[in-house]
Amino acid sequence: MSLSMNSSSSGRTGRASAGIYIHIPFCKQACHYCDFHFSTSLKKKDDLILALVKELELRKDELQHKTVETIYFGGGTPSVLTIDELQVLILAVYKNFEVAAHPEITLEANPDDLMSVRTQSKTIFEDYKNIGINRLSIGVQSFFERDLKLMNRAHNAEEAKVCLEDATHYFDNISIDLIYGIPDLTNKEWIENIETALAFNVPHISCYALTVEPKTALATFIKKGIIKNVDDDLAQAQFHILVERLEGNGFVNYELSNFGKPEYFSKNNSAYWQGKPYLGIGPSAHSFNGDQRSWNVSNNTMYIKSIQQHKLPLEVETLSVTDKFNEYVMTGLRTVWGVSLQKVAQDFGDVYQKHLLQQAEVFINEHLLYIDDYTLLTTKKGKFLSDGIASSLFKINLS
Repeated sequence: MSLSMNSSSSGRTGRASAGIYIHIPFCKQACHYCDFHFSTSLKKKDDLILALVKELELRKDELQHKTVETIYFGGGTPSVLTIDELQVLILAVYKNFEVAAHPEITLEANPDDLMSVRTQSKTIFEDYKNIGINRLSIGVQSFFERDLKLMNRAHNAEEAKVCLEDATHYFDNISIDLIYGIPDLTNKEWIENIETALAFNVPHISCYALTVEPKTALATFIKKGIIKNVDDDLAQAQFHILVERLEGNGFVNYELSNFGKPEYFSKNNSAYWQGKPYLGIGPSAHSFNGDQRSWNVSNNTMYIKSIQQHKLPLEVETLSVTDKFNEYVMTGLRTVWGVSLQKVAQDFGDVYQKHLLQQAEVFINEHLLYIDDYTLLTTKKGKFLSDGIASSLFKINLS
């Protein structure tokens, strides 16, 4: 199983970095809150793997003169794939692209998948390491049975704890997902969730407010009165508890939903927020090359059929200067890096910088934004509101 992958880009300098995201559109069951593209049927899994490999081949020229520094398996649930299937995909990346000597390779995984092999083999984590995976993102969401059942998660709280106990023996670079703002989740229980996560000494925690997306089971249950609606004030209060607790334990809230110990920020996600190019492989996956965004069709059958015909099933949007400015403001305000006023002037022009400062003034006066070292940043009070603030700073209809 051991894999030796010698990168031809090792030691090269002066090459821009890029990332590859591979979407695995399969799940054992549908979480009530999820609106991502996935299927609970694995019938097309073999064909899908072949199509992913083929898409990597078809798009090998899109990252010319760039070094792939991150490979991210997202979903869906990538941990439904076997070791051999994951290995095939990793090898396909190395075959078609220049890869850094020590890339960050992340696998999103659910506790039930990691635990399902425990009785057969205790080496699943060793197997992951042998094929090059060096970072796990484990979807815990909650350590309370009530919350897991409400969200229709496939694992239980005990599986989550045992899974983390096992994983930390093999991996030091582990992230876990938690959700706050769940109906009936008290602040005391939320603190207990945070403290339980901290007890495993993981270096990265991603936390998201439960949101009600249209056409999800959660939206239907709330509409019918089966489940309480989410409380925005409660979610905001629990976000501030989260920031206080994690920052008090040495974590940096480097992006609105992400907390990492120094040296353990997600390189993959950080690249997104900093506007670096990335290639999205698989149905519904998005790509960005600096000037254009593209996205694959969100249909497994159509995706596979198109790839088999050597056609890329994607739509392309060319970004205007205003689009790029708006995206930079949106992503920048979510992060500790903020929005550089100098970069705005250099990349977009003085008109955009003037607009930004004018629009930001009211938020600065309300102590939601501040300027430090010629960089626009959110205050602690404004951080939870950063997306709404950003939309008020957008430049619209500039010819």
